[in-house]
Amino acid sequence: MSYIVDSFIQNSALKSADLEHRRKINFNIGKYNAVVPQGKLQFENIELARERAKNIKWRAIETLDQQLETFELQFSKRGGKVIWAENSEQAIEEILNICKERNCKTLVKSKSMVTEEIHLNKALTDHQIESIETDLGEYIQQLDGEAPYHIVTPAMHKSKEDVAKLFTEKLGTPPDLSPEALTLVAREILRKKYVEAEVGVTGANFIISDIGGIAITENEGNARLSCSFPKTHIVVVGIEKVIPTMADLGLFWPLLSTFGTGQKVTVYNTIVTGPRQPNELDGPTEMFVILLDNGRTNILQDPKQRESLYCIRCGACLNACPVYKNIGGHSYGTTYSGPIGSVITPNLKGMEDFKHLSFASSLCGNCTEVCAVKINLHELLLDNRHQSVEEGNYSFTEKMAWKGWKLANMHRKIINLATAKTKNKYVNKLFTSWTKTRGELHFSEKTFNQLWKEQRTK
Repeated sequence: MSYIVDSFIQNSALKSADLEHRRKINFNIGKYNAVVPQGKLQFENIELARERAKNIKWRAIETLDQQLETFELQFSKRGGKVIWAENSEQAIEEILNICKERNCKTLVKSKSMVTEEIHLNKALTDHQIESIETDLGEYIQQLDGEAPYHIVTPAMHKSKEDVAKLFTEKLGTPPDLSPEALTLVAREILRKKYVEAEVGVTGANFIISDIGGIAITENEGNARLSCSFPKTHIVVVGIEKVIPTMADLGLFWPLLSTFGTGQKVTVYNTIVTGPRQPNELDGPTEMFVILLDNGRTNILQDPKQRESLYCIRCGACLNACPVYKNIGGHSYGTTYSGPIGSVITPNLKGMEDFKHLSFASSLCGNCTEVCAVKINLHELLLDNRHQSVEEGNYSFTEKMAWKGWKLANMHRKIINLATAKTKNKYVNKLFTSWTKTRGELHFSEKTFNQLWKEQRTK
């Protein structure tokens, strides 16, 4: 068993047994579940909205090369610069070069999962550049030295008491501050950083092809400040975030906010089409957009898995997943957790090391049911399992066990021949990896087939 798998199993066991952890998660997800139905009321036909969004993303992904080239052309016309990064190493190198040329000492950064994916903060710190997370949840996680716990709400696993204690330890604040007071403390610290920073980094919720712009949706305004105060603005975004037209935002912005937080629309919605123009009074003097592949074209070339690139990172599948709600985000050991993470991570980082994520699922289909763009997540999880077997990512013991299972289940006489005692012993004693984390199985004395025959002969 690899270290990655062993770590996942150990962390999952610890978190699922931590009742306080589960209480916090279910409390926060419960609040989410209470408001999402209200947000959905803004749609006359929510199923039609989801279907249309899926069709738009289908068109965007099927013509991805054309969409990205159109974006680059339009964005470049306004003085912006597009950088194509094949992997995280190339993206980091480009960002460090930009920072070095501008003698950057302080960098402000808005919430961005793709920068977590490439481990940008670590790279900047290693090169003596102060990188400040300006989203409150991300700032809390940065103070605690933790990665984001959730795609949308990075500090979901922390209570207000946890945050107050953290601020006391790291910032010296009184231990009894209210959430509002804690927010004001963070605001005072972060506002100074916006002015000091030479470079601002943001992600992008969407790449708008036809106008050559990026769209950002948020509730705090920190992304807007991060991309307007510093003289240099860098956008790091996955190539799959493209949508064909600006008009598509009329559907995607409310869809993302409803499925992400239960809101009709988030507080701040921004479209950025380039650096400051001659007739404009504010904004950065230069702007770079780094289009990141980092394994996404591996997914693109797979006709089945390609559908996972439709994801708009609303986080709805995480909130609906019974596995995520019990083991939490950090147990996955990856940037993207929950069902969507279990689908894309094996394809982004290698099936051999991460196939276990696709098996860590109940296959209840709830993730598919709640997906904003109707991705068939549970089917893609099954496809990952099939692919891992096709690639030979299984042990000899597992192979022989399934051969035995198949032999028995293909022959009714074998099943009826074995007694319940024999079956119990075979399953519970031989398959120790099953009973290690589950209760023992107890077979009935007679099979359904035997009971059926007895009833028919009476």
